[in-house]
Amino acid sequence: MNAGQNSGSYEQYVGVDIGAEYSSVAVLRPGRETGAAAFSIEQTPHDLLVLQRRLLSAGCAAERTLVVMEATGNYWIRLATSLHQAGFAVSVINPSQAHHFAQALLQRAKTDAIDAQTLAELAVRLQPPLWNPAPEVYEELQQRLTERDSLLNIRQQLRNQRHALHQRTPVVAVVEERLLKLLETVQAQIDTIEREIDAILRHEPIWATSAHLLLSIKGVGPITAAWLLAATHNFTDCHSPEQLAAYAGLAPYPHQSGKSIRRREAIGHTGHARLRRSLYMATLSASRYNPAIKTFYDRLRQNGKPMKVARCAAARKLIHIAWAVVTKHTPFDPAYQQNRQILAQTP
Repeated sequence: MNAGQNSGSYEQYVGVDIGAEYSSVAVLRPGRETGAAAFSIEQTPHDLLVLQRRLLSAGCAAERTLVVMEATGNYWIRLATSLHQAGFAVSVINPSQAHHFAQALLQRAKTDAIDAQTLAELAVRLQPPLWNPAPEVYEELQQRLTERDSLLNIRQQLRNQRHALHQRTPVVAVVEERLLKLLETVQAQIDTIEREIDAILRHEPIWATSAHLLLSIKGVGPITAAWLLAATHNFTDCHSPEQLAAYAGLAPYPHQSGKSIRRREAIGHTGHARLRRSLYMATLSASRYNPAIKTFYDRLRQNGKPMKVARCAAARKLIHIAWAVVTKHTPFDPAYQQNRQILAQTP
């Protein structure tokens, strides 16, 4: 993401509260205490063009108009893309940021129009970083990864149904046969998707290089590599491994106040849940076969850390390794730490 322009460089600030069928739009301009009343548009190509004309009719150039919206589901994507293509400055923020901003304003009432006005006020005061559309390879991976997850859930449901069926007596053969056919179909689709993901990771030039480096890390397979690349837009959205660990929801946060409140640090339930789960599962293999992770994980367990705590810490270390191999364009070296210690001890 690009940084927003300097304060005062925009002439028009727009807040859009996204809905499935309708969106509310509020406009603020510097020097005016209040903006115009919020208006509503449909989520149709026609109304998106009408919105662009209406914003331009105020006499402000597209690039000097900052439009802020929340990343709510997938409903924001079409509007953000159309405005970006038309030259508007677009910022897509986390819904929690808008929520806490409204709390800071002591905003108690909540309607679509009020939410749009709050987003416009946020645009004026914070001018959040600008949004750029993801490259096509991102959609190629993200949509397949999401589809694969859905099919994995369906496969587990069918397995559960078959297990429950075998608790009955007698088992109707044709019922089980249909379940087996469904399982075969779902599994075939999963296999096809995984082959397609593997092909994308091998053939897209820039992302293929990163995927090759990630796959050099023992414990990181094609699916984990794909989630890392998709979630970070090939490691361009986060500027440090610590930031990436926080984005994945694997960074523990302190919770203390004065002398009376002093809780144990915990990772909480925020962040990119699917990326976190993928990295956590990768540690199951890495803690056995990756020397760097195994040594680290075993030491934590020997020091009395619970298994889940040790695995989350191992997942954070895996993030640091992944960040290093991709950003430094160097395949993983299992003996890196050992060689580094030897070099440090050499006169």
